[in-house]
Amino acid sequence: MPLKSKLKMEDAGIFAAAAFYTVVGIISFAVLAVVDFRLVHIGIIGILSLITAYGLFMKRSWSIWLIVMLFFIATTFSVYTLYYFGLQDLIFGLSMLAYLVLTWFFTAYTAAKRTMLKS
Repeated sequence: MPLKSKLKMEDAGIFAAAAFYTVVGIISFAVLAVVDFRLVHIGIIGILSLITAYGLFMKRSWSIWLIVMLFFIATTFSVYTLYYFGLQDLIFGLSMLAYLVLTWFFTAYTAAKRTMLKS
């Protein structure tokens, strides 16, 4: 089966959410490898993000539960980081803010479209 037919999705929003969680997972593992392996929480975010992306690509209903878990984890992580570091490093602060907003957006969108996910 060609890759194009496997990636064909009826809803571009679900595809965008899956792409977002894939990128977050890859970036989390890159940060984990470059900065410090003791940042276990970033590794957990990376693992859950990649599993969520797989669930969304395969349209599995259990992925909504991981999205809800990641919503709370990402919100806590982003708000904590923004509170303590603020905008001292402008690029880092803006990336945390973008991560927070995109997590909220894709959580709300996927929750609204959860009937498209099959079991």
